[in-house]
Amino acid sequence: MSAEQLTTFNEIIEKILDHEGGYVNDPTDRGGETKYGISKRAYPNVDIKSLTLDQAKKIYHQDYWRGGKCDEVPPRLRYIYFDCCVNFGISGAIKVLQRTANSKGADLKVDGKIGSKTIKSIQNLEVDRVRAYRVLRFAKLVIKRPEQERFWLGWFRRSVKV
Repeated sequence: MSAEQLTTFNEIIEKILDHEGGYVNDPTDRGGETKYGISKRAYPNVDIKSLTLDQAKKIYHQDYWRGGKCDEVPPRLRYIYFDCCVNFGISGAIKVLQRTANSKGADLKVDGKIGSKTIKSIQNLEVDRVRAYRVLRFAKLVIKRPEQERFWLGWFRRSVKV
C-alpha cells in the first residue's frame, strides 16, 4: 500500500513508528532523549525510557493527529502532513502546507494555524509539491543549524518515501 493510500491514524501511525524507532539519547539531537519519536524536550514530565508503545500512540493521536486536525486534511495528504506534524510540530507542518498552497496561487498568511481558509486552499495540492516544501524546510534547518547536517540524509530519505 502506497503512502498516499494510508489515510487513517491506525494505518499511518505504524509507518511513523517504523521511522521513529526505539529509545535514543543522542546529545547532538535537538530532541534529546526520545523513544518512538516522543522527546523529553517536548514532554518533560514523561518518563521517556519507560514509555510504552501504547502510551506513545495515545500521545500521537491526541496531540498530533487530533491537535493537527488531520481528519480535515484531504486523505491523500494525511500521511505526509501527519509525518510533518511529528517532525516539525503542528505549527511547522501547517506552515509547510501554507507555503505549498501559496506556491500554487493561494494567498494564505503563513501563520501555522489551520483554519477553513487553509483547509480550502490545500484541497488540490499534490503530494509531490508538499514533499518538495518539506525537503526545503529540512534544508533550511540544516543551513541554520549546520551541526544538524548529520541527520540530513535520513530526513531526506524519510521525506521522499512519504
